[in-house]
Amino acid sequence: MTIHHVAVDGSDGSSGEASAPFRTIGRAADVARPGDTVRVHEGEYREWVRPRRGGKSDARRITYEAAPGEHVVIKGSERVTGWVPEGAGVWRVSLPNAMFGDWNPYAIPVEGDWLVRPLERPVHLGDVYLDGASCYEAPTRAALDAPERRDSVIDDRTGRAVPVRRPEETTSLWFAQVDAGTTTIWATFGGADPNEHLVEVNVRRSVFYPATTGIDFITVRGFELAHAATPWAPPTGDQPGLIGPNWAKGWIIEDNHIHHAKCSAVSLGKEASTGDNYYTRRGDKPGYQYQLESVFAAAQIGWSKERIGGHVVRRNVIHDCGQNAIVGHLGCVFSTIHDNDIFDIATKREFYGHEIGGIKLHAAIDVEIAHNHIHDCALGIWLDWQTQGTRVTRNVLHGNARDLYVEVSHGPYVVDHNVLASPASVETMSQGGAFVGNLITGTVLLQPVMDRATPYHVPHSTVVAGYAIIYGADDRWWGNILVGTGGDPADTGDVYPVLPGEATVRYGTSIYDGRPASLDDYLQSVRDAQPGDVNIFKNLPQHADVRANVYLHGAEPFDREQAPLVLADADPQMVLGDDDGAVRLDITLPDLFDAHRPGVPSTAELGRTRMSDADFEAPDGSPIDLSTDLLGERVPGPVAGPLSALHAGRQSIIVWRRP
Repeated sequence: MTIHHVAVDGSDGSSGEASAPFRTIGRAADVARPGDTVRVHEGEYREWVRPRRGGKSDARRITYEAAPGEHVVIKGSERVTGWVPEGAGVWRVSLPNAMFGDWNPYAIPVEGDWLVRPLERPVHLGDVYLDGASCYEAPTRAALDAPERRDSVIDDRTGRAVPVRRPEETTSLWFAQVDAGTTTIWATFGGADPNEHLVEVNVRRSVFYPATTGIDFITVRGFELAHAATPWAPPTGDQPGLIGPNWAKGWIIEDNHIHHAKCSAVSLGKEASTGDNYYTRRGDKPGYQYQLESVFAAAQIGWSKERIGGHVVRRNVIHDCGQNAIVGHLGCVFSTIHDNDIFDIATKREFYGHEIGGIKLHAAIDVEIAHNHIHDCALGIWLDWQTQGTRVTRNVLHGNARDLYVEVSHGPYVVDHNVLASPASVETMSQGGAFVGNLITGTVLLQPVMDRATPYHVPHSTVVAGYAIIYGADDRWWGNILVGTGGDPADTGDVYPVLPGEATVRYGTSIYDGRPASLDDYLQSVRDAQPGDVNIFKNLPQHADVRANVYLHGAEPFDREQAPLVLADADPQMVLGDDDGAVRLDITLPDLFDAHRPGVPSTAELGRTRMSDADFEAPDGSPIDLSTDLLGERVPGPVAGPLSALHAGRQSIIVWRRP
């Protein structure tokens, strides 16, 4: 194993030894071989690192790391000086187009499938940063002289106006014009002189991302990674990120501070050969159809556990990105996403689309999302298509417009021992989920999707076993604490409007009212409806297995629930506070709480999912173990909710700490 050193006072003509370091990380990447380490020393590096080769196995990976105890920053931006005043607080600078190479983000719009169009105003991949803060793009040069205010924008999914999460007056604006050889940027900086401050502009698409696919087994550790002009990343397009493996296997991205990607920060996604925004470019078929095709196209180029996925994304701080902190379609399979602090994602609201969230994954087969803190995002976790063998466990979500959305999937998937504390906690347009031991303090939504059939898979595999529409339900709810506001969920108004179609939104599990209470009951309804075939199933509601949940402050149980504890007048007076990397839960539970013991369901008790005909198992096929609480403690009783230490009365518990 060789250690290749990089330092800001080095030279790319050097040997890379500790006494003669390279100047750029890219040069070290050119010479690194499996088993080697690239150790980068204190300083700022403005480059796009494109590894030429990867490791051979988990034991022979190539590791890129910041030197222990040293702060290393890699940026996709360049510092810009020489601003010229142009009156009324407007400044101008001209940059040669050669500075951007073949990727000039000021000439490239945010565009692609599932983006809601037309945009309210022009938006490009470029950005301007004043002392680290992202400025806003103005629609015209004239708008810099008379900045406009926006009090609201249109929500991409509901069509309703929602408040803009930005300062009342934006005084840091920019506008760019790209000519044959020059890019001119005009900007306002809130009264600041840009020549006396740090002003940076996006130059590179990515910061750490291979140019080719198949670069396996790389570790990236301990860096600050920032300022990438990443494009819109839908599941039907190429999905480059600020950092990511670009369709490979076995990456570890850990202990990094990642921020200010125009669209997506960490990409575990697909590549262009399986489809690249064909709906936008061709307009001949729905994006849904192209997404189906991408699944089969991926199989033809080797989409399998042996070749793709199995990544680890852990202990990173990720914030201030326009679309996602972590995105992926197909390439995210068999991965783990642990212990990350994710916040301020898609809150700038310069553009909108159907692919926005702190974590947005398609085909999250056997993916574990565990012990993350996701807060103050447009949406926390969005799992879309082929959520199978997926586990969302021990996470804390709050301050989001929505916490967890699972769309057009057949399961089995498990959501256990989480705190979901935003006004809209759970939105399921899927089937085959198991919700166990969560604290849920917002609304719950259920909606069938009868016009979009999506694939399901052979368990623990990428092999497609079939595809089907979403009848809704076939869900399990066991030992959760569900809290209402003491009022009608419709009172949430614009915070959580009911979506078009046959959606039901409630506080609690009463969204399943009128459905069968078990698979056996459902099968009896099928027998009773004979003779027939497809016509029978279309009109029969699927079952829900709901047991021993606790309902407080107006939350309501499923009308056929087994052994619920319903205390409609009990207000838990819950407060969830975030203080310097630690999240504290203050909650009051009623006296009857201590006597309520729901137990922990096993694989056998959870049963099989009807459509995908699969069991709730661990990724290796062994029985699932749901006896570990939010803090990593074994559940002794267990009590309802995510913490084994919960008890009657007032209590204050640290529920998450930044590692």
